[in-house]
Amino acid sequence: MRKLLIKIFLLIVITVTLFSCSENNNYGNRVISYWSSNNSYEINYARFITNKWNEKNEIKVKSQPVPEGQSSEEVILAAVVGETTPDIYSNMWQGDVEAYAQAGILVPLDTLKGFMEFLYERCDSSVIEEIRSLDGHIYQIPWKINPIMQIYNEGIINELGLENAPATYSKFTEASQKFQKDSDGDGYVDKWFGYAEVQVTWWQRFFDFYPLYLAASGGASLVKGDKAVFNNKYAVDVFKFLRNLYAENYFSKERLSARQDPFLSSDIATRFTGPWEISHAENFKPDGFEYDFSPMPVPDNHSGPIYTYGDPKNIVIFKTCKYPETAWEFLKDILDDQGDLLLIEMTNQIPRRKNIFENPLYKNYFENNPKMRAFAKQADFVKGTDASPVLKEVFDLISQEYEACVVYGVKTPEQAVQDASDAVDLLFLK
Repeated sequence: MRKLLIKIFLLIVITVTLFSCSENNNYGNRVISYWSSNNSYEINYARFITNKWNEKNEIKVKSQPVPEGQSSEEVILAAVVGETTPDIYSNMWQGDVEAYAQAGILVPLDTLKGFMEFLYERCDSSVIEEIRSLDGHIYQIPWKINPIMQIYNEGIINELGLENAPATYSKFTEASQKFQKDSDGDGYVDKWFGYAEVQVTWWQRFFDFYPLYLAASGGASLVKGDKAVFNNKYAVDVFKFLRNLYAENYFSKERLSARQDPFLSSDIATRFTGPWEISHAENFKPDGFEYDFSPMPVPDNHSGPIYTYGDPKNIVIFKTCKYPETAWEFLKDILDDQGDLLLIEMTNQIPRRKNIFENPLYKNYFENNPKMRAFAKQADFVKGTDASPVLKEVFDLISQEYEACVVYGVKTPEQAVQDASDAVDLLFLK
C-alpha cells in the first residue's frame, strides 16, 4: 500500500513538473502563473479576469485550473515538493497556510505596499486575526466562503408544525422523533430526519462536528498555539447531540450517498451543507418540491449570534513568483467591489468581505438569487480554521473519536473529547 501511495505521489509531481515546463516554453518568462479551482464556473471567471488584465498590462497573467488529482491540497503539496508551484493560487484551504508559512514558501503579504490598508478596508479585525500566522505575518487574502447551514424540506417541516428547521438541540430531536418513518411497515426505518456522512475522513467533520461546535461556542477555537482548547462543554454537548441522533436512528448509519439524492427524494428532511446545494436542487428537484436554509442548531440555552464554518478558500502568492509586486497589483485589481460582484455573479460564491448583504452594490444579485440571501446574512458570522501546522492531524484525531463515540457509541462524549484533546496535545510534543 505504501509503495502504491509513493508511486501516486511521484506521478503527481512528474505531471505538475511537466506542465510547468510546457507552460514556460509556451509563454516565456514575463508571465505570472495563476491557478484557480477546477470548478467550471471559476475557470471561466479566472479566464475573464486574466484576459481583462492582459489587455492593459505588460507582464501577463496566465490562468489555469489546478491540475487534476485526488484533491487540490495534495496537488499543491506535490507542486511544493517538485518546486513547480504557481505564482498565485486562489483556492488555498486556510488550514494549510500555517504549514506552508513555516516552510518559508509563501510571500508574507503584509510586507507588500498597501496590503494592510487594503485588508482592513475589506475585512473585520476578527477575520484579520483569524488569518494571522503564528509568526505575526499574514500570508493569505480572505477571498470566498461557502457557509455551512441547514437545508430543509419545507413540506416536511410544515407537516411537523414548524416554520423553519428546528433551531435547538431539543427541537431538532423532537422533530426527528416525529418524522422517523418505516414507510413499508417492515420494521426497517427508511426515512430519517437528517444525514451526515459516517466516514472517518478528517474533512467530513466540516459538515457536522465543526460547524455545530462553532455554533454552540460562538466561534471558539480548537487549538491555540501548541495546545488543544476544545475539551469543553460545547464539544461534549455536540457529541451528545449527534450520538443520540444516531442511537435513536434519527440519522442513518448507512451511507446514503450512493443512492438517488436522499434529500430531493424526501428520504431525509434536513442536511448540513453549503450554497453549492442550490444549483443542484434547482436542476434536479421534483415538481412542487420546496426547500430553504436555516442556521445550524444550537444548545437550548444558547444566546448571541450563531456562527458556522465558512469553508473559506483564500489567495496566496508563492515565493517562486518573480514579480510579487505585480502579482499584488493584479490581485488588488480583481478584489475590489466590482471584482467581488463579478465573482459572486459568475460563481455563486460569496466574497469574504464586510457587510456584503447590506452593500447596495450586491442588492440586485440577492434579489435575483433569493436562496443566497441566507448565506449572505450568515457571512458575518463564519469562522475558518485556527493557525496550526498540524491542523489536518487535529481534525483526523477528532474524527477518530467522533466515530467511536457518535457513530458507534463505544465511548462516552466526555471520554471521547478528552481522548481527542490529549492526542492533539501530543502532536505538539513531537
